[in-house]
Amino acid sequence: RPLPAIYPPFACLLYPPALARVTMATLNVAPTPAEGEEMFAVAHIYASFNDTFVHVTDMSGRETYVRVTGGMKVKADRDEASHYAAMLAAQDVSERCKELGITALHIKLRGTGGNKSKSPGPGAQSALRALARAGMKIGRIEDVTPIPTDSTRRKSGRRGRRL
Repeated sequence: RPLPAIYPPFACLLYPPALARVTMATLNVAPTPAEGEEMFAVAHIYASFNDTFVHVTDMSGRETYVRVTGGMKVKADRDEASHYAAMLAAQDVSERCKELGITALHIKLRGTGGNKSKSPGPGAQSALRALARAGMKIGRIEDVTPIPTDSTRRKSGRRGRRL
């Protein structure tokens, strides 16, 4: 059976391997900016006391470009939230962003929030600092920790945690 002039995307499934000619194309995820313009994205940094996430999305937050956690960088569970793990995660993220053509980041910093601790964990400052040192330009920095207007009952009993 003769091959069509334009090969369909799944030609390898329609035709035997000898007849199918499949070419690999590179997929460009991020849009390309004009010359001399900054390409912005949003870095969502979630820093709890157990782990640190550095998650880069497009401006709408819908499309994920790269996500690295402290737990992906260190072996010991107790080190996942450390300054060092956050720094390594942020360096990986900035490297990938540069490959995609992203030159600047808006930062959304988040702690655990809710009826738990409102302050971000130890990795937040290190991650932000590592992104800046890796050559990423920093736009706006915003705290997006969820603050309840009224909440469910907090952990620990009526008289609180007694030490």
